[in-house]
Amino acid sequence: MFNFDCIVVGAGHAGCEAAIAASRLGAKVLLTSLNLDNIALMPCNPAVGGPAKSNLVKEIDALGGVMADVTDHTYMQFKMLNSSKGPAVRALRAQSDKKEYKSFMRNIIENEENITLKQTQITGLLSKDNVITGVVDELGLEYYAKSVILTTGTSLEGKIYVGLKSFRAGRLGEQAAIGLSESLLKLGLPLKKLKTGTPARVDSRTIDYSKLIVQPPDGPDDNPYYKGCLNFFSFKKNHPIRPMVPCYLTKTNELTHKVIKDNLDKSPMYQGMITGIGPRYCPSIEDKVVRFAHNPSHHIFIEPEGTDTYETYVQGFSTSLPIEVQIQMLHSLPGLENVSIIKPAYAVEYDSVPAVELTHSLMTKKIKGLFLAGQINGTSGYEEAAAQGLIAGINAVKYCNNENLLELDRASSYIGTLIDDLVTKDLLEPYRMLTSRSEYRLILRQDNADFRLMEIGRKIGLVKEENYQRFLDKKQAIEEEIVNLKNTKFSPNKENREILNRFNENLEVGQSAYQLLKRPNIDYKVLYNLGYVPSTINVEDKYFIKEVLEQAEILIKYDGYIKRQKEQVNSADKLEKIKIPEDFDYSPLKQISTETREILTKIRPKTLGQAIRIGGVKPADISCLMVILETKKHKV
Repeated sequence: MFNFDCIVVGAGHAGCEAAIAASRLGAKVLLTSLNLDNIALMPCNPAVGGPAKSNLVKEIDALGGVMADVTDHTYMQFKMLNSSKGPAVRALRAQSDKKEYKSFMRNIIENEENITLKQTQITGLLSKDNVITGVVDELGLEYYAKSVILTTGTSLEGKIYVGLKSFRAGRLGEQAAIGLSESLLKLGLPLKKLKTGTPARVDSRTIDYSKLIVQPPDGPDDNPYYKGCLNFFSFKKNHPIRPMVPCYLTKTNELTHKVIKDNLDKSPMYQGMITGIGPRYCPSIEDKVVRFAHNPSHHIFIEPEGTDTYETYVQGFSTSLPIEVQIQMLHSLPGLENVSIIKPAYAVEYDSVPAVELTHSLMTKKIKGLFLAGQINGTSGYEEAAAQGLIAGINAVKYCNNENLLELDRASSYIGTLIDDLVTKDLLEPYRMLTSRSEYRLILRQDNADFRLMEIGRKIGLVKEENYQRFLDKKQAIEEEIVNLKNTKFSPNKENREILNRFNENLEVGQSAYQLLKRPNIDYKVLYNLGYVPSTINVEDKYFIKEVLEQAEILIKYDGYIKRQKEQVNSADKLEKIKIPEDFDYSPLKQISTETREILTKIRPKTLGQAIRIGGVKPADISCLMVILETKKHKV
């Protein structure tokens, strides 16, 4: 008998977060993988973060997850995207060392006493009376547990396409997961086909970098109060300082597009061999050329996969065309005229479960104790997977302990937004997190994820005391800094006016540093020139000072906008507080359209707020439903 509290199937980014979280919460965990050498593998671009995704990574860290810390220890390049724009859309991105990332994550897992690793293929699920009891593997061995988390990535009945040739595989060089799909169907969970793809990996020694445009990493910050600091994902105290490398840019051209158009008859996608729907926001290069025919060129980024390998990633050049066509396409790019392919590009089609079959806890509605996380839920991206894995891991343990499950709402986090979108909207394509998906993005910034979620992470038991104490110190320091800014006055003397004139500002009457900082053109660098001394002046930790001053400036500059967004949250919260009973019967409600009744019966929203976000539900029907629910409540 193999008995565990929690079984995690799949050791990608979702599986790792799930297993580590469950283990640290005291559960006895079995983590299985088709290939243990590929724990935390980055099968696509070895990069973490970017727009909206950086918010997810920082939220994972604030809740006590590990992705941020692993990234901070294995980066080759850090870059703050949209740095000239407002804080709501700024996004930290790291180019990671692929091999080091895997190694670092595996080391964490192997140092968790509660985790047992096993290389095997799980082919079936065990259950009794719609309650999960365990899993069975390809050798017929049965493993029992109160909770099971499926994080199968693209392996579930995976099929790879290179041109018109195809073969079973979840990723190139790794077998597909066979049998588990059939088991899910038997349990009453529907499946759908999705598709994704990855570009070729090439030999950097065969690239002419003189023809490429350099994309340098961010340098150390030049702010006089925290000069020399870099940007990191984790809110922890210590960050390793590593040498950084550049990435490069090239562009497609008329010849590239001609090669693609001339060979569309060899594309499995255009020949109807692939039926799964691919990610809209990460299309293949042939998709880009066909859909955006008016565009004469597309950016292609050349990014290293590691510091001790010449394997290089060609970002933006995903394709499923035959290898001989891929060679022509790559050789048409400036700087890649003689490039050698190490691994071909390919498309992969795989099974997923419609996420509307889940609750906000990521447990399936039909089978108690069965949780799903990552690409099996119809998402794309390491960050989306890791975020789901963390929530699934936490809730698997809570389920085992008969505790209330953690369900984050849209107003709390991007993780809450991600999960709400998944379980509320019947999505047709792989979901990717975007800043535009959040109506509360001004208050759900990457810089304040600790303020929003660290209390929750500590209460759950995943945030270490030293990290929580640093957060409390930071919180107090920000309050003290804001008081200090209000108490520091600047008179309109000649010297101060001359300094401000250099920054296209003036000073007609005396003002506090707080009032000056509200102006768009004034930041802490300007205050430094005026002689301002922050309250953190004696703090040794420069990264602590950086976080405090950046947070204080954002809170002051965007005070009015933040207050308005909080009012918006409070207004929406009224609908979230109107609960819909789990067994509510919509069928007799003739006041509501047939279409809306069918959709609500399928999704079974928990609140009126969730119901109004479901695609296809009419606002007039929601108004009727509100009256009906209020009437029933008063009758009770």
